[in-house]
Amino acid sequence: MEEIFFNSWTGLLRVLIVGVLAYVSLVVFVRISGKRTLAKMNAFDLVVTVALGSTLATILLSKDVPLAEGLLALALLIGLQYLIAWLSIRSRKVESLVKSEPAMLFHQGQFLHQSMRHERVTESEVRAAIRSEGIAGLDGVVAVVLETDGTFSVVKGEKASSSSSLKDVTLDDGVK
Repeated sequence: MEEIFFNSWTGLLRVLIVGVLAYVSLVVFVRISGKRTLAKMNAFDLVVTVALGSTLATILLSKDVPLAEGLLALALLIGLQYLIAWLSIRSRKVESLVKSEPAMLFHQGQFLHQSMRHERVTESEVRAAIRSEGIAGLDGVVAVVLETDGTFSVVKGEKASSSSSLKDVTLDDGVK
């Protein structure tokens, strides 16, 4: 029963030393990799973040993983994330594999139910996004877009022009 709460001072010392070193190394790796690693997350970024957290926890708590191997694993994950981000900037194919497109959920007074079903979003969630922008009526909204990072963008105004911020957002019927 005693081992549940305390095993040895050596184990505690190991967690303390390895924890500090692994944490400092992770911060350095993230700083070296650039702002993209800390950007708002799309699905790809979320997977990398969860993997980094899991790797850090394994380094801290598993006596079977030496610090050097754990740090290499962290560096590898961050390096691969950097490489994929670099490739997605230079290749439309890689970008389309890694990132989703923003989805129009509401456009010029109409809820786009097919798009909402596809994105698993309800009317009440769209209305909540509109209210969070301080808008009382749907007539003051040109569009509501589910962005690639999962946030809602509410576009206020009358009608979208040809130089609209909605240019790269696909409508429910597949027309841009």
